Amino acid sequence: MAAASSRERARTVGLALLGLLFFATASIPVVQSIVQPPRCTAGPMLNAVLATLGVFLLLAARNPSAHRSLILFAAWSSFAHAAIMLVMSFQVSAQRGVLLASVALVGLGGVLLGLRPAWERSVERRGPLEERIEENAVPARGAVEVRP
Repeated sequence: MAAASSRERARTVGLALLGLLFFATASIPVVQSIVQPPRCTAGPMLNAVLATLGVFLLLAARNPSAHRSLILFAAWSSFAHAAIMLVMSFQVSAQRGVLLASVALVGLGGVLLGLRPAWERSVERRGPLEERIEENAVPARGAVEVRP
């Protein structure tokens, strides 16, 4: 039981850290675009959406099972973003290093977020009713208890 709660705590902390990472890395370019107007407006707009997603991931860390679809959206949007950056790294050779590093980071975040619902499903296979029955198991009247 202690191992399961420590795993759940580690997952919650990991989700909160990913949310914080999304927020922090996306907020910096948004603030920079406010201070100095950008040449292209697409970057700051995308970063504003990613910063908002980071805030919602932080909120989802409180009760991840209730926010499974948000977590999956974050994972799949990270994969889509990484795929586009990978293609762009071949098209824009001057920024290849930065784009490939971003692909690795965003892809890793997507993998971690994508694995989270699978972890939860494996825990949910054994429902709360089954856990309570095992914890509070009392032999039925007239039942013979077999001891090895």
